[in-house]
Amino acid sequence: MSTKDDPGTPPPSSPDGLALRVRSRRQRIRQRVNQEGFVRIDSLAESLDVSIMTIHRDLDALESEGWLRKVRGGATAQPSAFHHGDVAYRADVMTDAKGRLAQAALELVRPGSSIMIDESTTCLALAARLPEREPLTVITNFMAIMKLLAPEPGIDLIGLGGAYYPAYDAFLGMRTCEAVQSLRADVLFMSTTAVTEGFCYHQSQETVAVKRALMQAATLRVLLIDHTKFGKHGLHQLAPLSDFEAVIVDAGAAERDLAPLRAQGVRLHVLGRDEGADQSPDVPASRIETIE
Repeated sequence: MSTKDDPGTPPPSSPDGLALRVRSRRQRIRQRVNQEGFVRIDSLAESLDVSIMTIHRDLDALESEGWLRKVRGGATAQPSAFHHGDVAYRADVMTDAKGRLAQAALELVRPGSSIMIDESTTCLALAARLPEREPLTVITNFMAIMKLLAPEPGIDLIGLGGAYYPAYDAFLGMRTCEAVQSLRADVLFMSTTAVTEGFCYHQSQETVAVKRALMQAATLRVLLIDHTKFGKHGLHQLAPLSDFEAVIVDAGAAERDLAPLRAQGVRLHVLGRDEGADQSPDVPASRIETIE
């Protein structure tokens, strides 16, 4: 049954009307948690005029989709070993460091090359600079990058499909891996959730599977990490940092975190510290020639 003023709106008591109310309420919860960082369950129940149990069900559903993390007494946007943090939250963290990492990575991009980029917000900062190196072919599973680069006439954009994960704003899973396996790129730029004992870690198996496929499909692999990655933890191991031809780290990284990596033979480039830090990261010349 439709109303005279809004013939397309289902009545609140109908199944469609109930579903619409639930979606709207959960959207408001997501926005508030993301804006405030932490929100108490009783505060959500009061402001939305629903029961505590309804809020518990909403938070359980939103947590299962990766939007937030349910904790004692409320919900938080802070990542954990089991929760990556939604893309809007991550995009607003460490923006200055991401900008500096992006500038350094841009020095490895040659016009005419093919570039793979993962769904990290660190590499989103690099994607915004890529039109400076046109023409390029860019391959990504990250919707934010697709939207950013789609209007650029000098960039041939290849989007990797698969199962769409809204909290990541990316395509992940088996079908995405299959799409990657049919391609080959000159260079991959990616980031990671955490670095522990010389290995990259992530929170979801779907993310790890796609990143492994990307690594196998690129000639040159470049990892961009800010210093906060050394203080975080992840659940699923991806790869050792020694698997990358270049690991670019911002100047905030502590020597106690970097020394073991150097001992493992990781090719580190620490912004603002290394000799010639304003130059291109230290990548073997023979590898750079492959993308010229």
